[in-house]
Amino acid sequence: MMMVLYAWMGYLGFVYAYLFFRKNITIKIKVFKGIDLLTLILFLPNMHFWTASLGKGAPIFMGLMMFAYAIGEPKKRWGVLLIGSLITYYIRPHVFLFVAVGTILGYFTGKEKISFWKKALVFMIMVGSLILVQDTILGVAGLNDSENLVEGFEDFSEDRASSLSSSGSGIDMVNYPLPIKLFTFWFRPLFFDAPGILGLIVSVENLIYLLLFFKILKKDFIEFLKKSPISVKMSLTTFFLASLAMAFVMSNLGIIMRQKSMVMYFLFFVIYYFLAQKKYDRIIRLRRKRLACVREADFQ
Repeated sequence: MMMVLYAWMGYLGFVYAYLFFRKNITIKIKVFKGIDLLTLILFLPNMHFWTASLGKGAPIFMGLMMFAYAIGEPKKRWGVLLIGSLITYYIRPHVFLFVAVGTILGYFTGKEKISFWKKALVFMIMVGSLILVQDTILGVAGLNDSENLVEGFEDFSEDRASSLSSSGSGIDMVNYPLPIKLFTFWFRPLFFDAPGILGLIVSVENLIYLLLFFKILKKDFIEFLKKSPISVKMSLTTFFLASLAMAFVMSNLGIIMRQKSMVMYFLFFVIYYFLAQKKYDRIIRLRRKRLACVREADFQ
C-alpha cells in the first residue's frame, strides 16, 4: 500500500507537470515522426522509475511540479502553492531555496507587466521565508554554525563527493572543472560508462537530454531569454542553481540518475518554450507575408 501511495504521488507530479507545460505553452512541437515533444518527455522511463518508488523522489517531484504550476497564478492557486512549498521545504530545504530564488528573479525580470507592489510582496514573502528557514537550509550541509559559508561548503562538497565515489558506480568528480561536473550531472551515464543494463537504458535517455539541450545552443536563445516570461526564468534559474549545487557533491552515477529527476523538467520546460516561441514567430511571419501578398494583389 505504501508503494501504491508513493506511485500515486509520482503520478500527481506528472499531472501537475503536464498542466505546468500546457497552461504556459499552447503550441505543440512535433518530433520523431509526429510525436508531440511533451508526450515524449512525460514518458521518459528514468523519470518514472524514480518517481514511482518508495522514497523521497515521488513526493519531492510532486511538490516541485505543484509549485511550478501554481506560481503562474498564485492568487487563484494559493492552496496548491502552499502545499507544494511545504512538501519541497520539508523534504529538501536547499531545493526550496533554489525555487524561491528562481521565483524572485522571474518576477523581477519577466516580460509580464506586474505592478511594483505585487513584485515587492513576492520579494518580501520569499525573502522572509528564506530568513525564517535559513538554519534548516544551512543545516543540510552542516553550515549553520560555519563562520565562512563558502569554505564550509567546499569542505562539505569534497567530503560528500569522496564518500560517494567509493561505490561501484562512483566517479572522481572532485578534480573535474565546473563544465565537466555539470555535463556529468546532466548527461551521464552515457554508453561508455553505463553501470549495467539500467545504465544502458538511462544512457539512451541521457542521449535524448543531450539532443534536446543542443536545441537551445543557438544565438537567438540569449535574445529569447531577455524577453522570456516569469515561468521560463524561474525554471532556468531553479534548474541551474540546483545543478550547480548537486554537481559539487555528487560523485556517484546511481545517485546522479535519481537526484536529477527532480529538476530536469525545468530544463525541458525552457527548451519546449523556446521551440514553441520559434514556431510561433515563424507562423506570424508567414501570416504577415501572406497578408502582404494579398494586399499587393488587391492593389494591382
